[in-house]
Amino acid sequence: MLMNTPKQRRGNQLLIEAGIVVAIALILILIVPWVLTDFRLNLLGRFLALSIAGLGIDLIWGYTGLLSLGHGVFFALGGYLLAMYLKLQIPETASNRLPEFMNLYGVTELPWFWQPFHNFGFTMVAILFLPTIIGGLLGYLVFRNRIRGVYFSILTQAATIVFFNFFNGQQKLFNGTNGLTDFKTILGADIGTYQYTFYILTIAFLVLAYALCRWLTSGSFGNLLVAIRDDENRLRFSGYNPTGFKVIVFAVSAALAGIGGAFYTIQTGRVSPQLMDIGFSIEMVIWVAAGGRATLVGAILGTLLVNFAKSLLSEQFPDVWLFFQGALFLLVVTVLPEGIIGLKKLFQRKKSIDTYPDIDLDPDVQSEREHLSN
Repeated sequence: MLMNTPKQRRGNQLLIEAGIVVAIALILILIVPWVLTDFRLNLLGRFLALSIAGLGIDLIWGYTGLLSLGHGVFFALGGYLLAMYLKLQIPETASNRLPEFMNLYGVTELPWFWQPFHNFGFTMVAILFLPTIIGGLLGYLVFRNRIRGVYFSILTQAATIVFFNFFNGQQKLFNGTNGLTDFKTILGADIGTYQYTFYILTIAFLVLAYALCRWLTSGSFGNLLVAIRDDENRLRFSGYNPTGFKVIVFAVSAALAGIGGAFYTIQTGRVSPQLMDIGFSIEMVIWVAAGGRATLVGAILGTLLVNFAKSLLSEQFPDVWLFFQGALFLLVVTVLPEGIIGLKKLFQRKKSIDTYPDIDLDPDVQSEREHLSN
């Protein structure tokens, strides 16, 4: 009887997982819109955009062990970059081609860094690369000095405060605390007619983000990330320099947050410095913790469940939602440290361990020997 090698088993598992992901995506696209009202569907689209950012948090925190409390910065940056393009969609026949808030503050000429955002292609490139570059530079400066643990978390919080105060105080450039809102057109068409398109695109990018994170966390690279999380010093003694790996992961997670922020902004119709508030970055961590760290699926599930609970409970109990949120976090920390995904272990039988009379008969050992011999 032929036995599947570990590589074959992993391949089969990935195929099954890919099939499940595609099936869920098709259900979200083809069936869910018929079930939910337009309002609830719009909420689902927003929460799926948040899930893209949640995957980035799970990648940097769940797998690599780096607790970032500043990813709201990258999320808001993605939103602001798209919003700048949308605010410049002014009819050519208009007498004043400046965003309306600039007129209120006496601005007479469009700032130079707004100029490229007349171009849709440039905007898309900026959304993808600007958060990535900022995340990579910040990560390099931090990780090369071996800053980690609580000091890393404090530093990301400090960066959040800096960005929040900057955007909050720039009335003439970004409309200050009010942010950018009242988007009317995109690519020459009414933005309201594209809401279902934005919903589908959000699902597509969420699938791509999930595939990217699954690829990064599989194989040798994924093992190195877990090694950084569990015992970075031992990894250094093994001859690896973890700085480069942490910079890459931090940059990728920043990119995912920026993409999520762009989709969130276009579906909510506004972006403001409140997205850079420390509280919002902490909420991102709560989503991942509630769903289950280092699972990817848990990041998406936790984001959807927590935000739908927030929406429903805040409608019914607007004054006490924050108490529910605090209780949820305490429950996860004290009772469900592995999140919702960890619940399945309570109902699973302990898996029997295969034993062999000789170590040479173990399929894993045989596969490893074949790999080494080749």
